[in-house]
Amino acid sequence: MSEKFTVARLTRENEHFEILVKPQKALDYRNGKIAGITEVLAAEMIFADANKGTKVSEEAMKKAFKTCDPLKIADEIIKKGTLQLTTDQRRKMVEDKKRQIVDFISRQAVDPKTNLPHPPARIENAMDQIRYPIDPYKPVEEQAKDIVKLLRPILPLKIEQVTVAVKIPTLHAAKAYGTIKTLGTLKREEWRGDGSWYGEIELPAGSYASLINKLGDATKGAGEAKIIS
Repeated sequence: MSEKFTVARLTRENEHFEILVKPQKALDYRNGKIAGITEVLAAEMIFADANKGTKVSEEAMKKAFKTCDPLKIADEIIKKGTLQLTTDQRRKMVEDKKRQIVDFISRQAVDPKTNLPHPPARIENAMDQIRYPIDPYKPVEEQAKDIVKLLRPILPLKIEQVTVAVKIPTLHAAKAYGTIKTLGTLKREEWRGDGSWYGEIELPAGSYASLINKLGDATKGAGEAKIIS
């Protein structure tokens, strides 16, 4: 098989369904970076064994996918199946996933002594110490929860939600509102008679500093925020 292509595989109804894909384009398609599936495929064929060139029967395709359209089936295989990645591709996916996990922990967890988030570099260094095997396919949240438990003996961490009361003065209310309401779960809001806005937002404790910074930018320092629970 050409080094330019790899196999994407999905098992359904006790049958193996494989397609030949361009590795990087398959990853981009799965991640929503490209929309055209035809530029991902080496051939518009569904195989039982791509290495041997054995095609899947129409009966098997209809039973498993309710269609014989190779493009529709290929879409499911790429999005729900597994890619046989090269060593370099897998390493890149692991590195990307690790960065996402570090960012997630930095935003979600805080140091219980200071109630402030740890710097990402400190979290990454601690993760290197525990040698957690990053799975490029598992969700960030699922792996982050396991990692936090393993990190606690060497890096104090706690994950908790806080509720923040936010006040935006009239001059900036309309513009800043759209930014602030996306930073967490809006539990309560009130547009006041003078045109100012008050809201209570629930968000991860580690995201509080980010809210303060974005509120300051959106209101030129005129907004107010305070943790109330």
